[in-house]
Amino acid sequence: MRNESVAPTDSRRRPDQRLMEKGHWDEANRVKNEIEDKQRLARRKLEAEADKAMQAGIPFPEYKARWFEKSQDELTGSLIHLIKDAEYWKHKQNGDWKDCPDIF
Repeated sequence: MRNESVAPTDSRRRPDQRLMEKGHWDEANRVKNEIEDKQRLARRKLEAEADKAMQAGIPFPEYKARWFEKSQDELTGSLIHLIKDAEYWKHKQNGDWKDCPDIF
């Protein structure tokens, strides 16, 4: 998928998904494991940084999604995610995703 209006963090860009769609199951599983290992490593690094900050008495900011915020649906009471502000749409229109993390 090379549509620049789609953020690089969008699950439609997962390379393992593209491989599965093409029927390359073994390669898709290998790539899926690589992605998950990369994400686990990033999580461990973040947790280590938080522990270090806590031991030093320094507040460590809680993770906040770049484009979305959690909210409660008024009708159902379910947890939903809403776009925070117009910044997302500006980035989408311009295909400017330089602020997105490399998760795949």
